[in-house]
Amino acid sequence: MTTPVLRAEFAEAFPDLCLEWRAADFPDASVLQLNEPLASELGLDPQWLRTDAGVDFLCGRASGCYTQPVAQGYSGHQFGQFNPQLGDGRALLLGELATPHGLVDLHLKGSGPTPFSRGADGFGARAPMLREYLVSEAMHALGIPTTRVLAVIDTGRAVLRSGPEPGALIVRVASSHIRVGTFQLAAVLGATDVAAELVEYCLERHYPERSGGGPLALLESVMEAQLNTVAEWLGVGFIHGVMNTDNTTISGETIDYGPCAFLDAHRQQACFSSIDTTGRYRYGHQPAILGWNMARFGETLLPLIDADPQAAIADAQHILGAQAERYDSIATTMWAQKLGVSGRENTEEAVSLALDYLHTHEVDHTIFFSSLEKQAQRYYAADNAHPFWRTWRDSDPDAARANPVVIPRNHEVERALTAANNDQWDYWDALLAAVRHPFDASYAYPELLLPAPAEWTENFTTYCGT
Repeated sequence: MTTPVLRAEFAEAFPDLCLEWRAADFPDASVLQLNEPLASELGLDPQWLRTDAGVDFLCGRASGCYTQPVAQGYSGHQFGQFNPQLGDGRALLLGELATPHGLVDLHLKGSGPTPFSRGADGFGARAPMLREYLVSEAMHALGIPTTRVLAVIDTGRAVLRSGPEPGALIVRVASSHIRVGTFQLAAVLGATDVAAELVEYCLERHYPERSGGGPLALLESVMEAQLNTVAEWLGVGFIHGVMNTDNTTISGETIDYGPCAFLDAHRQQACFSSIDTTGRYRYGHQPAILGWNMARFGETLLPLIDADPQAAIADAQHILGAQAERYDSIATTMWAQKLGVSGRENTEEAVSLALDYLHTHEVDHTIFFSSLEKQAQRYYAADNAHPFWRTWRDSDPDAARANPVVIPRNHEVERALTAANNDQWDYWDALLAAVRHPFDASYAYPELLLPAPAEWTENFTTYCGT
């Protein structure tokens, strides 16, 4: 296979928003995990990617392949506090790859320090890189917009975290890596002309049907995409863990699987992140945080919307003010589909009662939806049964509900990562195969179909991986 040549569209169009950079040299790098299905989708030969030439390509060191690799700059609100200069502190945009399905970013994470590293080493440890691969594959299989991992590369060098750990980097694929924080950086720089060009670039790349529509069209498109994505998160019990504005993509794709987790028991307040000490990004608060992030996005667009600040605010608020109602509509549709009651006369009642039941009883989120019929047979006629069960059965629910039976259960993810860190891959292989088939229990092993013991979950903490 001829080494692919990547484009440098973003780097050439927006030099003020990135810095030319190179990945660190990893002479002993090797492929630890290769996403062969994704490679084939991208028009890349999986066998070639495992060769020395393929590893050079994946590590960003193949000659004549990359026009202008860059570390992208962005600002961001991190846990509500604004930082004017963040950027790719351990990442690198190699360029855009033309695929049979359109243009995608090829991006390294854990590839060494950049001018945006802010004192960090810029490298990645094996377990967090494997976590991102595993969870992003699960999200893709669940039908949720997400970045994906093409490969996990063993860098051949250790990194120091709580102690020495095997080093790794990932090769990430995304529709783009443009974030709300990218627009925030343009605002910090006072680069209104750059922001205007960025608006049209994003519309053409992500929302071509609205190309030329200007900043309000982009605001509405991003809001709609993100509302759908976050609603799907809640549907499968996913907690992102670090919904900063620099982790809110313009494409609507889920990005950065650091302190993420999945619900066992359905708890609105569930939060497992070691760095989220106030529970800002807890499970049930994610839609509200998205609303806050979209308001920050709208602020960056005000100078482009109208020269009159008050008129610009009014126009942005017209879109953003509909956000809560729009989310409720999207979420109700999503929950109704999970319950199999779409289009029924009592759809909204059934959804409301189902959520009340989940909030009150804190049952296992995944098992509740995947075994509704079995539970209803048990509870329908009981005198003290929650009213949801009678309402649900009386609504003649659709038997063809699409609910996963398999999610990346937190305790099994931790077990697989611990084993993989010690080069034991049986648990990992079984878990990866199962999460790629979330609607088919035959791919799962017994522990993956049950929640962790309550005492395990009470002490479970996730980390950002840096």
